[in-house]
Amino acid sequence: MLNDDVVRVLVLADTDSYVKWGAALADRFPDDWHVELLIARGAALPSPSQVADALAGTSHAGRAPRLIGLTDLRRRLEDETPDVLVLAARGWTVQAAVSVVRNAPTRPVIVTGLPGVGVPVLPYGLGFRRAADVFVVHSRRELREFRHASRRLGLPDRFELARLPYLQRLDLHRPRRTPAPPSAGPVVFAAQALVPSGRSERQWLVERLAAAARARPDREVVVKVRARAGEAQTHHEQVSYTELVETLPERPVNLVVRTGPMHHHLDGASGFVTVSSTALLEAVAAGVPAVAVDDFGVGVSQINLSLRGSGLLGPADDVVEGRFRHADLAWCADNYFHPPAEDTWLERVCELVAQRAATGLPAYCELPGSWRNGFRHVLYRHFAFTNGSDRSGVAAAAERTVALSALWLNQRRSRLLRSLWPSPRGAGAMAFAQENAESAPGASS
Repeated sequence: MLNDDVVRVLVLADTDSYVKWGAALADRFPDDWHVELLIARGAALPSPSQVADALAGTSHAGRAPRLIGLTDLRRRLEDETPDVLVLAARGWTVQAAVSVVRNAPTRPVIVTGLPGVGVPVLPYGLGFRRAADVFVVHSRRELREFRHASRRLGLPDRFELARLPYLQRLDLHRPRRTPAPPSAGPVVFAAQALVPSGRSERQWLVERLAAAARARPDREVVVKVRARAGEAQTHHEQVSYTELVETLPERPVNLVVRTGPMHHHLDGASGFVTVSSTALLEAVAAGVPAVAVDDFGVGVSQINLSLRGSGLLGPADDVVEGRFRHADLAWCADNYFHPPAEDTWLERVCELVAQRAATGLPAYCELPGSWRNGFRHVLYRHFAFTNGSDRSGVAAAAERTVALSALWLNQRRSRLLRSLWPSPRGAGAMAFAQENAESAPGASS
């Protein structure tokens, strides 16, 4: 039984990347707060091995977080009245969870954010999280661009700064003395579900990695994937790197596919490769030289706008030739490696917890009422949770059939779903993100 004076925090995560971020962020709360990590029971539920990898290095390592459905979440919020609810989850899971938070002064402080690089800023991501009291961003640049985007969309400014919770080792105020990694250490490639998206582009990239392996047979080239066959990811992957590597003609023996915590792979690595994965920042923090492959372009579609000026962009030929590089320190200061003393998120959460106890919290921002938004709410609940219905029997089964059909279509870039809302790759959202990056305060010309 907890003392009434103890601040209680529920952290709800859904996919592997959000479990990693949510657990690491949870460790930043004061030691005398009671923090519990939960995972949404849904179609994107990470496997036990994915959860173990995500929790490695946090205080939750070695423990299996409790799984929770939407009805149980509603019951816990009503019965236990936690002080803080952290929604470390995809947008529709955030929407579904908020739908069972009673919009009253005694409601919990709602905290949310993204598990990695948030630039370019897409409008649907902000809309999903409009109810948050604290939206955690991870760099000075993100703070500027998210605030600018919210003003353009007419959404409240509730952004607070936090260093990515697993990037603690790079100190910009000390000369870089990271020992050079062993030349025979592995080269690690961080796979992504979204970029590059096409089979031919991904096949070409695998072939360049194979060429890098052949150029140095004494050194492994590790394709580090996020999921094994049959496991879910935060984003739907249509072409598996595992499949591409395993079917590669004359595959070199030192080109291998592995899973596991990223920081384990970076230990002793001689180089790091990606297109735009957040793991690039982990490599920078660990002092591992890197290449962010720019053969596919630099822009919103490649999710690598934030890497301009980093000194890390380069062609895949640099990977083959072993020409890796370190990040520009001025870029680091503006992008993800600001001094921890600049962080404001926890102070703001504490202020809101005190306000909740003294006078209550104001109503959170809700989606405007309309038949279309009502339909979206139904879809979001079923996208996020195995049982996302308030109904029972035949009505619940019908709801779920419609929702799962819509999800199947959305994962395949359905034109039907794009007519209902902008998809992550939709032209309107991409144009907004490009304009926002160009017009935000401090944007480079």
